[in-house]
Amino acid sequence: MDIKLKPLDQQVFVITGASSGIGLATARAAAEAGAKLVLTARSGETLDQICDDINAEGGEAIAVAADVANRDQLERVAQQAIARFGRIDTWVNDAGVSIYGRLEDVSDEDNRRLFDTNFWGVVYGSLVALKHMKATGGALINVGSEVSEAVVPLQGMYSASKHAVKGFTDALRVEVQELDKAPVAITLIQPTAVDTPYPQHAKNYMDKEPKLPDPMIDPEKVADAILDAAKSETREIRVGALSKINTLTHKLMPGLAQKLEGKQAERQQYDEMPRDPEGGLWHGRGSGQVHGTGGVTKS
Repeated sequence: MDIKLKPLDQQVFVITGASSGIGLATARAAAEAGAKLVLTARSGETLDQICDDINAEGGEAIAVAADVANRDQLERVAQQAIARFGRIDTWVNDAGVSIYGRLEDVSDEDNRRLFDTNFWGVVYGSLVALKHMKATGGALINVGSEVSEAVVPLQGMYSASKHAVKGFTDALRVEVQELDKAPVAITLIQPTAVDTPYPQHAKNYMDKEPKLPDPMIDPEKVADAILDAAKSETREIRVGALSKINTLTHKLMPGLAQKLEGKQAERQQYDEMPRDPEGGLWHGRGSGQVHGTGGVTKS
């Protein structure tokens, strides 16, 4: 199916997880390209400030605070997008959170909350968006990870949730494009480690401050990939050389991949005490920051 997408300056975007990191970088890049924006996250005050900044610079953005784990709240996001702009052209499911800790140590309650955000948030966002996009067309963009195919220790349930996002996205693409013949491009974005506040927003069961393994890519690279997917139909985009290498190694040489993945445990900690073990798993922690805060002393 040949799906034609609008130029960015003619589009209305909905972006979840827009209060920091990749979501915020995408919002800023889309605004610079002339898109109209509906930004959502749990952190309402932060979103309001982001929208004020975008509007002051000549963009057009509205904030709608919502928890992606609640389908009714995402329905409200869509309704406000339609009420303000009349349509939705691109919907980006970016909201996500992680847990650092051994699988045997993490509580069922915390694991379920992670899946409510990372998996069910993508499901709800996708199905809500498609109600408005199937007839008119558009782009649905789900942010997965290189661990949608590979894995990483100490973030095992995060890896599982991103595997689930890939399975859902692939199945949804078949139903929408092959069964419904709907003109909606459905893309999975798979970044490698990205320099965002993600580790500080995670819940932490470890006795040290969490980090992502180096080298990390800039969030703006992921934002560029998302905007590319909004302009031209693409099944999946692996962002960063290590995303391509790690997913290919996991597929073709699983034994070697397992050894390499095991070495990632010690590269996910700073040599300092945890700053905020609770993180943002249960409550909005959108910082209004695109890039990460780093550590005092790296291990």
